[in-house]
Amino acid sequence: MSDMNTYIYMVRHAVSPFVLGDERNRGLSEQGIADALRIKELLAKEKITHFVSSPYRRAIDTLKYLAEASQQEIVIYEELRERNIGSTEIEMNMQEILQGIRTSFTDKHFKMLGGESTLEAQERAIPIVNQLLEQHKGDTIAIGTHGNIMTLILNYFDEVYDYEFFEQTSKPDIYKLEFHEMELVNVERLWS
Repeated sequence: MSDMNTYIYMVRHAVSPFVLGDERNRGLSEQGIADALRIKELLAKEKITHFVSSPYRRAIDTLKYLAEASQQEIVIYEELRERNIGSTEIEMNMQEILQGIRTSFTDKHFKMLGGESTLEAQERAIPIVNQLLEQHKGDTIAIGTHGNIMTLILNYFDEVYDYEFFEQTSKPDIYKLEFHEMELVNVERLWS
């Protein structure tokens, strides 16, 4: 039974300096690049066969050294982009943003001005995850991702992954998800 299990490695992007209005193109800091190289070393033995990512540069750049070492292309899915909690064009204070994120886990329809609800984000991302599980059954897949959308994907499969889980994640971070068919059976954190 375990031979046909599928593994997804959720690789949350490394540190990327925030630039207002430039969610899509901001790259990694020097520390972020060093961490991306460490990810390559850490996951080299996992024999990952498929690489997919959010279209955001920081997610792609965090995965690219590992993908290059594995001689694999990274397939980009727009649907895996970070959840837009609120407008990226207006400045909001961190407390306001975190409160919005917290509320979105208890009220999946809640959204801030210019933002996306938990349900909306899950409705675009989960079909891609399900498609990957079906197409690459028994394989190992790395997903270049972000803290919020990663937590929402995990939350879809198991509601124990909530705001408190999101709050304790790091940049970067790695979670190894084990699926039997379409059911999440185990989650292991690999980054420390």
